Amino acid sequence: MSKPLFLAAAPQENLPVPPRVLQAARGEAVHGVWLNALGGVTYRLGEGPAQRFAKWSPYTASANGAGRSAADELDLRLEAERLRWAADYLAVPRVLSLEEFDDGQLMVTAALPGQNLVSDVGKAEPKLAARALGRGLRRLHEALPVERCPFRWDVATRAGWLAGELRERFLTEAPEEDLVVCHGDACAPNTLVGPGYEVTGHVDFGELGVGDRWADLAVAAWSTEWNFGAGVQAEVYAGYGIEPDERKIDFYRRLWDAT
Repeated sequence: MSKPLFLAAAPQENLPVPPRVLQAARGEAVHGVWLNALGGVTYRLGEGPAQRFAKWSPYTASANGAGRSAADELDLRLEAERLRWAADYLAVPRVLSLEEFDDGQLMVTAALPGQNLVSDVGKAEPKLAARALGRGLRRLHEALPVERCPFRWDVATRAGWLAGELRERFLTEAPEEDLVVCHGDACAPNTLVGPGYEVTGHVDFGELGVGDRWADLAVAAWSTEWNFGAGVQAEVYAGYGIEPDERKIDFYRRLWDAT
């Protein structure tokens, strides 16, 4: 079982805050809360109930010198579109603004109540946190209607991002799909909880789309090893209310690594 070469985490304190984020803060305090493997950074703007979150996705230079997003999955337009759709059915961050500049994209959202599962709250009780992760994922899958979802995250879509032989291998090996609307990055940091480990919402919806429930479950349980250590994956499945499907777990973890 592999582990990410780079675990997303809080940015270092000396990481410069982009001028676009400072402008959006309008004089309020700015705190870096999350740096992902692709260079995107999330900041908390202000304090208390009125606090907001700013997600900055920098552009990088492509081979021909044209600007492009750090990766397609970091295109904030795609996440904003998914957030606006999901908001009719689920507690998700409300999009306050989305701006595109020469050097990147900036999305500002309202805060949801709660703390993420890799905060001190989650790390204090890994078993309770893992069970909450599964419980929240089940609630998400039940709330979002497959028949109304315009986005795809199924095997055919994701394998289509791969080249030749690898693409064909995943398409050939794919088990029958049990379709739900997947979160797309159902890792512990993207689930928020309040008192008693009650799930209050989810964040980071850039990959949301219709796919097999195990595409989410396999990675959700896997993320507990990255964030809490070994021994609590079973709690995710228990919280969800499902028995592990080892074939699908293996398949969707390999697909996650490949894409």
